[in-house]
Amino acid sequence: MRFTDRDQAAQALAEALVGVAVERPLVLGLPRGGVPMASIIAARLGCDFDVILVRKLRTPGYPELAMGAVDESGHVYADPNMEPVASDRYQAEVAYQMAEIRRRRHLYSATRPSLSAEGHTAIIVDDGIATGATMMAAIRAIRAQRPLRIVVAVPVAARDALDLARSLADEVLCLYCPRVFFAVGEFYDDFSAVSDSTVVNLLNSRTR
Repeated sequence: MRFTDRDQAAQALAEALVGVAVERPLVLGLPRGGVPMASIIAARLGCDFDVILVRKLRTPGYPELAMGAVDESGHVYADPNMEPVASDRYQAEVAYQMAEIRRRRHLYSATRPSLSAEGHTAIIVDDGIATGATMMAAIRAIRAQRPLRIVVAVPVAARDALDLARSLADEVLCLYCPRVFFAVGEFYDDFSAVSDSTVVNLLNSRTR
């Protein structure tokens, strides 16, 4: 299975989510790729959307490989399958990603405050799950907000990562879980980068 782009993948996810019973839904996209998808899904479900800020912790020497992830409160999810990294390098990476989270929060919430998932069914959306580190951090961060339920919705995911998500979320919806998985982008014809300005414009157009 391949997706034309994030919009087409989001439309397919939205149709699948229509059949999922959710109470007081709130769609939360992982920046940046998950945010345009969250906007489309929220419009289809007739609810609001926002961002959930988490950042991958890059493995020294292998920046595409996640050794874990950190959320906005500073809580870290460490991938148990990764080799230990020297403490100073680990802490430096956490500090770097926390600074990026603070930058994005200042930018994304400049005109509208962030939304709480408390009392909602939180639907966490991303364009795919590779290692599962950022999704695990996102689920834990949202769980702390006391939602009614947490639903993870993605077009594609690696099998091991999907199992991780299922261990923490109340429900997981994935359209395609291939046997062989290298990177999320390989399942899209167009996997163009999403800019901060696009995210800001989408957030500013939310239901008021």
